[in-house]
Amino acid sequence: MALVRTVTDAGVTTMTLDSPANRNALSTPLMRELLDALAEALTDASVRAVVLSHTGPVFCSGADLKETAEARATGRVPAEMLADVLAALWEFPKPVVARVGGPARAGGLGLIAAADIAVCTTEATFAFSEVRLGVIPAVISATVLPRLAPRAAAELYLTGDVFDGRRAAEIGLVTAAVPATDLDAAVSRYCDSLVRGGPLALAGAKQLLRRTPKESVRADLAELSERSGGYFRSAEGREGVAAFREKRDAAWIPRQ
Repeated sequence: MALVRTVTDAGVTTMTLDSPANRNALSTPLMRELLDALAEALTDASVRAVVLSHTGPVFCSGADLKETAEARATGRVPAEMLADVLAALWEFPKPVVARVGGPARAGGLGLIAAADIAVCTTEATFAFSEVRLGVIPAVISATVLPRLAPRAAAELYLTGDVFDGRRAAEIGLVTAAVPATDLDAAVSRYCDSLVRGGPLALAGAKQLLRRTPKESVRADLAELSERSGGYFRSAEGREGVAAFREKRDAAWIPRQ
């Protein structure tokens, strides 16, 4: 039985974590299926954006602790494989939107932070619960710490306290927190906007968000100017400018 279900519509692939019996815990089988789904979406030109969603009341409870206990003496624990998943999400060249309709803990927060845009319900709860288990939020720090306000990160990493959707938005873990009845509409609005961007331009914009500036402003501007010119001269850039001037949709926008 699939632990990650995928459906594609109007250029958006929704990847749904479907393991509600263990609160969508990050087991090795689930993570393998998620990696496979991302690899398939990467090579499918019709996929313009990805939504990471879930079944059941919990978005993701973090690492599968039962599997972790069994694996400690025999091999790689699930938390180590999570590094591969977070890297795949963080480096994914197409926009990723996290749809968070319920609680997330530990590794689940790493998934949310790895997404480009994250929308949760105001009622959703979150916690970096690792210290209360005698471990640390090491792997997820790669995606979480670039998002969080430093003081909030220190407080929540060290206390393990639970916080709600509104606080998650205030500290940068999520993009927006909305009432549960508005969650799907909010995600749809973001997706509708994302698919209007050129595929190559979206990938390039994501690279800009991840890049490290050069030491000198002039060197930085020289590199960025060269990048900008390349996009304006590209076939996609020429089509985008022509569509704007002709007041029509660009050729890459999915037809409904």
